[in-house]
Amino acid sequence: MIKCYICTMLTIGLAEDDAKIAQLIKSGLEDHNYRVCSIAEGSVALATFLSDKFDLVILDVLMPGMNGLDLCKALRAVKPDLPILMLTALGSIDDKVVGFDSGADDYLVKPFHFQELLVRIQALIRRTSIQDTKKQNAGQILTFQDLMVNIESKDAERAGKAIVLTAREFSLLELFMKNPNKLLSRQYIAEKVWDINFDTGTNVIDVYVNMLRNKIDKGYERKLIHTKINMGYVLK
Repeated sequence: MIKCYICTMLTIGLAEDDAKIAQLIKSGLEDHNYRVCSIAEGSVALATFLSDKFDLVILDVLMPGMNGLDLCKALRAVKPDLPILMLTALGSIDDKVVGFDSGADDYLVKPFHFQELLVRIQALIRRTSIQDTKKQNAGQILTFQDLMVNIESKDAERAGKAIVLTAREFSLLELFMKNPNKLLSRQYIAEKVWDINFDTGTNVIDVYVNMLRNKIDKGYERKLIHTKINMGYVLK
């Protein structure tokens, strides 16, 4: 099996059986600081692209062993977020439809200008980067009903209205938001928010929950923080 060792630069997999075209693309992309792994046979390309990490792959359609359409489908099934650019001489509308239906993100017809290929590669990588950023940011936003908490910026709001919280209040709200509809005992809250063993002689938990409740629920008909007597608190 052909093995491509990944370095810090972006790595592109190229499945192209025309040696001249493959060399042209490889040399041009390497001149623009991409690392290129070029393979001329479809099934070998599949094994390689699945075994290593690639930032984008370029697939010819007509190749020995496995055609580019089947290769694209097989890659998409395992790596749904991998950017795939189809590069082929088959340029009819029907051909393009089949290419996109197989899972390609873009479709470039031969003959082509290298500059256009480069621009399309950059666009696909940029789009993927934006999508990855959105996914990461989405993990920083917690929502429950009309309540929203941004873990990264430490902002909170209800029904679009900002809520000003102290650091401890925010930590307490974050704990509730990560455990919606779950009864949280005073012991559990103390360990997670204060990192201490619960002292039955103090009412600090109750005080802070009431302070948070005043900021979260006051003025709203629907209350979100509820007390279970002698048991704890629940966001519901």
